[in-house]
Amino acid sequence: MTEKKVNISEQTCNLSKVLDILGGKWAMPIIYILSKETMRFKEIERGIEGINTRMLVKELKNMEANGIVTRKVFATVPPTVEYTLTPKGQKLLPSITALYNWGQEFAV
Repeated sequence: MTEKKVNISEQTCNLSKVLDILGGKWAMPIIYILSKETMRFKEIERGIEGINTRMLVKELKNMEANGIVTRKVFATVPPTVEYTLTPKGQKLLPSITALYNWGQEFAV
């Protein structure tokens, strides 16, 4: 029996694009915590165990650039910044839930 090789170019693979957007370790926990409500930066940081400020900033910038979250700055002293999931980000929730359920069954 001969194996048929599949030729998939990394540049055209949709999965590769998704992993570029959500490839960070912290992206899914951030999306999950923001699915509950709009949150300030420190609330997100306190809500995700183990994340540091530098990584949270990096992930939020990446997610904002990819249209997953919106960032709203209020002109207060000190400045108040709130993050909200976009409709595009909301559409990720069923996939994240499915991955969570798979992990509960097989990664335990």
